[in-house]
Amino acid sequence: MNEVALKEKRINRWITVVSILVPLVVAILFGVKIPGAEPLWFLPPIYATTNGITAVLLLLALWAIKSGNRRMHQNLMNSCIVLSVLFLLMYVAYHMTSESTVFGGEGFVRYFYYFILVSHILLSIAIIPLVLRTYTRAYLGNYESHRKLARITFPIWLYVAISGVIVYLMISPYYAF
Repeated sequence: MNEVALKEKRINRWITVVSILVPLVVAILFGVKIPGAEPLWFLPPIYATTNGITAVLLLLALWAIKSGNRRMHQNLMNSCIVLSVLFLLMYVAYHMTSESTVFGGEGFVRYFYYFILVSHILLSIAIIPLVLRTYTRAYLGNYESHRKLARITFPIWLYVAISGVIVYLMISPYYAF
């Protein structure tokens, strides 16, 4: 096994640990309320905007790499990762200080909302190892393998970013401030 493959194997072990721990910790913290904390009611529109910006940056990153601008692509993808981490921190902070909001829509809209919500949650869990493995391959200079995995990662990550905005827009009328 060559040196790059060994490094990737070691990094993939950490990616597996992180990919299991992050959803687990988020699920645990989702149920934890900080006693006496003021609700961080201002966070949902901020983290929804973060998702929207991520979606735009993902599209720009695709354009950059298709245009041959590897440096811009790399910077945009790094920004997407930072925004995703910021989203996660704000999301957890909001839910540790606020009760969950119940969606009040009825009929078809209700089914549509829950379809988008459930698919968003499941794919947001699945995207963690995909993003980290795709990033690792580029970092290690394994660009052919990076491109192959990016073809899977990109549309899922884009869906997660866009569906996060849709979920926010659909539930925002029901937030209690």
